[in-house]
Amino acid sequence: MIGADGHQHGVLPSKDALAIAREAGLDMVEVSPNVEPPVCKVMDFGRHKFHTSKKHTASKKKQKKVHLKEIKFRPGTEEGDFNVKLKKILGFLEKGDKVKITIRFRGREMMHQELGVEMMRKVEAAVVDQAVVEQDAKLEGRQIFLMLAPKKKR
Repeated sequence: MIGADGHQHGVLPSKDALAIAREAGLDMVEVSPNVEPPVCKVMDFGRHKFHTSKKHTASKKKQKKVHLKEIKFRPGTEEGDFNVKLKKILGFLEKGDKVKITIRFRGREMMHQELGVEMMRKVEAAVVDQAVVEQDAKLEGRQIFLMLAPKKKR
């Protein structure tokens, strides 16, 4: 048993340990239950819970969440629109977000899938410095998907 001041009382029966904790007006908290005999400490349990939750939230604040952003193209997307969407993709990658690029085919556009593949290669070539291809272009139904992740900063 460890006292509130950090002084070790040694191995005590649980009744005596509880009496010491009540005398101090504090709680007896089991610190290491898996050792033989278990280690207990006299402390204010509410305060202990508060400090551990503070540490937990502080460590969560330091983590960065990675979001998945999606940009949609069509096989007939013109050069101007392509450049605007490309700037958006580069902005997302700079912020550290992953980007999912989708090219959707409608109607008879399915006959010209090579246009979509060509557009994917054009996007890949434009972002090669800022991004890594996480999942290569793949056709699923009437859409082609490509996943990009930002390159690690050194």
